[in-house]
Amino acid sequence: MSRSLVLGNGNILVCMDERAQARDLYFPFVGLENHIGGQYKHRVGVWVEDKMRWLDDGWDIKIQSEENAPISDVSAKNNELEIELHFSDTVYNEKNIFIREVSVKNLANRRREIKLYFAHEFEIYESRRGDTAYFDPIRHTVIHYSKKRVFLVNGQLDEKSFSDYTTGIFNIDGKEGSYKTAEQGELPKNPIEHGPIDSVLGFYMTLDSHETKTTHYWMTIAKSIQEAEELDNYVLTKTPAYLLNTTRDFWSTWVNRYNHNFHLLNSATVALFKKSLFVIRVHSDNHGAILASGDSDMLQFGKDSYGYSWPRDAAVSALALDLTGNTNIARRYFQFCDTTLTNDGYLLHKYCPDGSLGSSWHPWIQKGEIAFPIQEDATAIVIYALWNHYEISKDIEFIESIYNSFIKKASEFLLIYRDRTTRLPKPSYDLWEEKHGISTHTTALVIAGLVAASNFARVLGKKRSEKRFRETADEIREKLSKYLFDKEAGYFYKMLNVKNGEIIYDKTLDIGGFYGLFAFSVFDINDERLARFANVVKERLCCKTSISGFGRYEGDVYFRQKKDQNVPGNPWVITTLWMAQYYIAKAKTEIDLQEAQELIDWTVDRALESGILAEQFDPYNGKPLSATPLTWSHAEFVITIVRYLDKLENLGLCHDCNPVNR
Repeated sequence: MSRSLVLGNGNILVCMDERAQARDLYFPFVGLENHIGGQYKHRVGVWVEDKMRWLDDGWDIKIQSEENAPISDVSAKNNELEIELHFSDTVYNEKNIFIREVSVKNLANRRREIKLYFAHEFEIYESRRGDTAYFDPIRHTVIHYSKKRVFLVNGQLDEKSFSDYTTGIFNIDGKEGSYKTAEQGELPKNPIEHGPIDSVLGFYMTLDSHETKTTHYWMTIAKSIQEAEELDNYVLTKTPAYLLNTTRDFWSTWVNRYNHNFHLLNSATVALFKKSLFVIRVHSDNHGAILASGDSDMLQFGKDSYGYSWPRDAAVSALALDLTGNTNIARRYFQFCDTTLTNDGYLLHKYCPDGSLGSSWHPWIQKGEIAFPIQEDATAIVIYALWNHYEISKDIEFIESIYNSFIKKASEFLLIYRDRTTRLPKPSYDLWEEKHGISTHTTALVIAGLVAASNFARVLGKKRSEKRFRETADEIREKLSKYLFDKEAGYFYKMLNVKNGEIIYDKTLDIGGFYGLFAFSVFDINDERLARFANVVKERLCCKTSISGFGRYEGDVYFRQKKDQNVPGNPWVITTLWMAQYYIAKAKTEIDLQEAQELIDWTVDRALESGILAEQFDPYNGKPLSATPLTWSHAEFVITIVRYLDKLENLGLCHDCNPVNR
């Protein structure tokens, strides 16, 4: 099930499903320690006149989010119960507090008693052992804890705390869960339980016909009970309504501070641009890592999730943040890379948000020989993104502080890690994490990384390094044209391998190679080879269904529903936006931007109502597939819009479209 809402503050991340139920709760890192686990849920339900309906039972739910803040705008209506709910949910920007404001409206033509329930299923530390939940009669709260993880739940209705409560166990000893007791309209008030524990809070109200009352629910999250209680005091003192409004004001200022002129872009595109920035931000841990996705339902190879920081994906997000003036967040990511770089100068497959090495399926041996389990483009793109960061921030002191420890060390690795026969980069895994070889995409990124390294050496007065990095980049560019371009077919090969001195080609058409060549300025945008490559990609990688969009490469079977000659692979957001970026880069008139505009509109149309973008879509019905949201998808959308605004300025079609660099 996709995640329809993602809320956070860089310390915690809350992901909610299409029924407005919390399904993921990460703390103390964004993406690390999911205390709900994805397989459990935090339910919300209403009991009235002996009928109980949780939000996943019989409700017409519309999940949206506010344009100028990561705050939900959820409506839920149940005709059977004659009840309408409205939710405004957020994570307080300053402290670790999750807030839900719920308005309850009685649609019936009579006065009625209505009970609103919040049910919690926890898996603290991602383990079902050693958890405790108890009712605190002094503070009138319910606390879940295990060691240094504490979750305090509380709420107010008419300035009074919750009316009812219970704690219990679930999925053990025949116990389905305490939420079942709420279906009777009364809770047993069990004061404490340990093991695989859950709890329920009840707010009881009497509403006249068509009357509305508002309940505030909150959860404070901490490493000690004392800290959680202090946060609870903070909510009670400031009031949850105040915290919700100040959070709204903070994020509105954050996302609008540069006052972009969105000339020629419609309101839906502008809204998705802002919401994409929020998705990137809430997936950015305050310690530096940028998470690929908080959607824990997405099981990848070996039944693993996207809850990691891939160097390449995160670098694209850092690039998007820098382009929109959010250089402090991007800087933290580069500091994260500085601490995770190996002594040999490369970044590994992926990392946990605490900086530890993530799971991998890449072996350290290939055909009986030692081979680093890396995607070399993932190291190179960080150097490239760092140069972009410097051009925007002009923070030369930061660059100097990590030049020797990261920039030079990583660049020296790119310089020496080369194949003897072709002088191209040595084989590594492609950007899709599947094939091992010397790919066009990786080669393009290595060139871009070395050019960036040369630029750094120049501004720091390191003449010798400047020359070495630049000359090596030029040599690899020459070898790229020599070995990887198919003159007859008009495109660059996906990759090659050298076996016993013989070059073996993988001629699969892959959009990654095309993107690497134009987006990172390996060749001039008007180079005839790029134009030919673009035509081949447009003809063979566009999905010829009503959904359209561009696939990754011919024969892609990842999440493929069925084989169809009209579908090279499922359409992805990032690949479709890469084509939009190409059209933008090549445009010389406003008319030339039309193809890019169509692909931007395609992306907007694919987003959930809440502004969430998936990784890819079913080519026949357009349903989201794989991780939803995918931070990379949102990052590419932000980059595409910035490139579009920059092009409008360059063409003289608007002024101050992108004020970030002013």
